[in-house]
This record gives sequence, C-alpha cells and structure tokens, in this order.
Amino acid sequence: MAFDNSPQLIDLYQLTMLQSYLDHGMENKAVFEFFVRKLPPKRNFLLAAGLEQLLEYLTQAQFDDNEIRYLANSGFFRNNLIDYLKHFRFTGQVDAMPEGTIFFANEPIVRVTAPLPQAQLIETRLINLLQLPTLVATKAARCRLVATDKLLIDFGLRRAHGSEAGIMAARASYLAGFNGSSNVLAGQRYGIPIYGTMAHAYIQAHASEAEAFEHFAYSQPDNQVLLIDTYDTLRGAKHVIELANKLKKEGKRIKAVRIDSGDLNEEAIKVREILDSAGYSDIDIFASSSVDEYLLEQLQQQQTPINGFGIGTNLTTSEDAPYLNCAYKLQEYAGIARRKRSHGKATWPGSKQVIRHINDNGVLAYDELCLDTEMHKNGQPLLQTVMRNGKRLSSPEPLDIIRNRVTEQLSMLPSSLAALSPSAHFDLKISPTLQQLTRQTDEYFND
Repeated sequence: MAFDNSPQLIDLYQLTMLQSYLDHGMENKAVFEFFVRKLPPKRNFLLAAGLEQLLEYLTQAQFDDNEIRYLANSGFFRNNLIDYLKHFRFTGQVDAMPEGTIFFANEPIVRVTAPLPQAQLIETRLINLLQLPTLVATKAARCRLVATDKLLIDFGLRRAHGSEAGIMAARASYLAGFNGSSNVLAGQRYGIPIYGTMAHAYIQAHASEAEAFEHFAYSQPDNQVLLIDTYDTLRGAKHVIELANKLKKEGKRIKAVRIDSGDLNEEAIKVREILDSAGYSDIDIFASSSVDEYLLEQLQQQQTPINGFGIGTNLTTSEDAPYLNCAYKLQEYAGIARRKRSHGKATWPGSKQVIRHINDNGVLAYDELCLDTEMHKNGQPLLQTVMRNGKRLSSPEPLDIIRNRVTEQLSMLPSSLAALSPSAHFDLKISPTLQQLTRQTDEYFND
C-alpha cells in the first residue's frame, strides 16, 4: 500500500478558491503555518510527527488525466484552472520542526512559503498527514514515560481507521519509543522490528491447549511466546511448564507467555509464581487487553511482574484525545502580514519562528514565538528549512535518529509536563516585535 499522493484528495473549497485566485491574478508569495490552537485536555505536550509523509506528498503530487477529466466535467471550473492543474507541481519552501520535537499550543510546526494557489491547494492533505501521526506519537511517548523499562509493541492495525492510519500509527509509535509493531508492512517499509505469535483461534483449532503449544514451539522455535488465557490462565501456565520441561532436554527454551484478559497484574503475579516455582524465572510475561498509559502507570505503581505490553486500540485511535484542534492559516501574502481575528481563533501574523530556551540543568524553561527575521543570541530555533523550490534538502531521516531525538526531548521535560495528570501549560512568550506587528496588522486591516 502506498500513500495516496494525488492532490485531488482535498476539500472542494480549495479548488473553488483557486479558481478565483487565478481569475484575479492572485499568485504572489504566501506564508501559511500549521499549528495547534489548544492542547487536548489530557495532554501537557505534543510530539511532532508526519513530516516525512508530508514531504513525500509534496514531491510527488500531480493530477493524472482521469482526475483532470473529472474536474473539467464537474461544472465548477473554467479552462484556466484546468490548465493550471494539468501542470501543477509544488515549487515552494517548507520549514518545519524535525520529527520527534516536543511542541506546545500556538507554535507553528510547519511553515509553507509558496505561490498562493499552491500553498492553498495542499491545505487539506497537509493537515490530514500531520494530525494522526502527531496524536499517536504523543500517546506512545506518554506510554514510554511511565513504562521506561518495558517492552512496548504496537498492536493496533486491526483497529486503525483504515490501512493508511495503521501504517502511520506503527511508524509514529516506533519513532516515539516503542520497540516494534505487529504490522508487517510497516516492518518492511520502515525497518521497524515486528512482533507476533498466535491468536486464541490457533489454540481453539487444536484438540487441546497443550497440543497447540507444542505444535507452535516446533514451528516457531525462535519465537516461542505462548498465549495462555484462552481457557484458564493458570492451567495454561502449567501447560507451559510441561512443555518447557520437554524442550529443555532438547536445548530449547520458551521466551514468554502472553496474557490477554482479566486483571493483568493479578493474573501476572499468579503466573509468575507458577513459572518461578518450576525454575523458569527466565520466561517473561507479556500482556495485552485495553492497555494505555494510565493502566501502565497503575501497573508500574503495583510493581507488576509483566515485562512487556501489546498496545492496540487505545494507541492507534489515540482514544482519549482522538483529534487535534489544529489549523493551517495564512500569515502573510504579497509581503504583507495577515492574521485571523475571529473570537477564540485569532492568530499571530507574519512568518514566524519558535525559539526554545533551556535551563542550565537541561530542563525546558520557555519558548518564544517571534518573527523569522528576528535575531536571537540565545535559544534554539526549532523550525528548519527542509524543502526549497519544491525539492527536499536531504534524504529521509533514519528512524533511529528520530528515536534518539525523542529520548533527548522527553528527558528535558519538566516533571509536571512529563506527568499524565494535566499541568499548567508551558510558557510561550510572544516577542515584542511580533506584538508590534500584530497591532500594525490590525490597524492596516481595520475596515
């Protein structure tokens, strides 16, 4: 499955606006920025993800003959737009926070500078490609923050909202610190380690649980993780012991057992006792079943003997925060700053940069939102140029580099922001120059 890079995967009003732009010669340079207005109620930070898919889209997007024919026959558009779309290629510049960067409300994570029709045309797909990976990466990072030493595996493909979402989620969770995914295509495409053994149907298909375990052990000698709760978890653990005794004589070992139901901590304690008493303390316990960061935190507090977790539905759908209050807004056109002033949705004008300031002890202190032309002696600018004249400036960033960045970013979070409970929002300062431009913009458009 490839990502759909057709620019026709958009909302109609992108094209109706383009028709008017072309009719009136409005093709000057525009600056748009993608940002999140407000963090979800249960999020203290967000983790940027999805940039790679966006850049891939921008380099490949073009209308094919069938799409052009459909638009020409739709009755909405004239020949000047149809001809424009026939030759459409993105030729603009993209500045962005690297994937794996922590960010906060009202901070642009992607800035697009391009002729107005181009910058407008890509709006829908840009938001579409950035929102879900950011949500899942953030959810995964929260899981990693509370389960620092556990094996965490993405199990969410079957509950994802479509195949593309499943691929996005596998990549986003891995870059955010998960150990791997059950998603085989994601493994092939991105080099993500893949995990998986058996389902309950496999056990049920056999005459007995013990037979199922033995068949699997000989078919998958290096991947022996046995699902023990199809019928009775404790009896399943005892069947594992029986098989482990047999395999031990052949120089083979069972890696782990998996529990997929019940009170996971209570079941794990009992199973651990059974395994340990039989001399198999080296057999790990892996658990799934409605796991999320809140359950992980609870289990950590209980000092659970579980070694790893499969996390599915709650991760891939970002269940407790399934969407972002995000926007892609015009901030400058034809060299003049612009801003939206709608109640509750006002924006800061101009082409902007985010400057991050770190305390001497390595903890995030505050961010400053300023114009990209402002000079700063201190702090780190977060937006970097990644595309110019429609061409990428570098090859795709290896996921290992992004994973290292995430580890570094999470280590800089103040403890209040790293916690799962809601905290006061991170301090975003607005530069005096940007505040002045805002007043000037309001005066200029005060009609």
